[in-house]
Amino acid sequence: MSESEITDDNQLTIEQAIVNLQCEDLGLRIYAAWWLGRFRMNVPEAIDLLIEALADEADRTEAGGYPLRRNAARALGKLGDCRAVSALIVSLECDDFYVREAAAQSLEMLGDSSCVAKLIELLDNPIASTASNIEPEQPFDAIIEALGTLGATESIPYILPFLEHPIPRVKYAAARAMYQLSEDPAVADRYGDRLVDALSNDDLQLRRTVLADLGAIGYLSAAEAIGNTMAENSLKLISLKGLLEKQIQLSTPPDLTEGAVRVMALMDDLL
Repeated sequence: MSESEITDDNQLTIEQAIVNLQCEDLGLRIYAAWWLGRFRMNVPEAIDLLIEALADEADRTEAGGYPLRRNAARALGKLGDCRAVSALIVSLECDDFYVREAAAQSLEMLGDSSCVAKLIELLDNPIASTASNIEPEQPFDAIIEALGTLGATESIPYILPFLEHPIPRVKYAAARAMYQLSEDPAVADRYGDRLVDALSNDDLQLRRTVLADLGAIGYLSAAEAIGNTMAENSLKLISLKGLLEKQIQLSTPPDLTEGAVRVMALMDDLL
């Protein structure tokens, strides 16, 4: 089956999605951008149109958001074409919080370090919020996670203050990034242990966030705690999968590390 023959329940094709991205119906354009990302339809014309959509002015809602730009930014990260990096960096200045968040997340996926300076610039006034129920002015968690994944050690002084941020998910993002950026394993483990401690949080949504963080960094010492977390088994399995993938990278085929065997046993218990 060719890519153009792949359809979803609405029988959309790549050709039709490209046509829809250029039509006047904003609903069709927003859906087409989502669809291209969801099904990883990486064709040059689609990439070009999604990049153009990042600057679209027609899709603004009464509340000031840009739904098309959001979906375009998310899709460009999933499609993995680094031609989008420059446009995504520009999108970090968008008035829409969620466009900025999607741009940071996609830049993380694309892995191009040319965005690091701009991401660091956005880490200004880290304690702008004084209460945990007030949203920050920037998507700090997405920005910090991107810097950690990109290995931006120069961002460490800017991330450290966020370890005390009043919003838990931002604080957890800082611990996750510091684990990734710390060169001393003992120091890194202290940040990993912060996340393990957070698995006992009373808030289920925060426990889910931490499960994702631990899976992203592959922190083996968290394995049993992940398995025992009060959360959905499906999310625990995804988190453990991240640990397993890291252990497989450390293995010498055909042998597995003891850590990999340990994680696989925990996964079996959850199935």
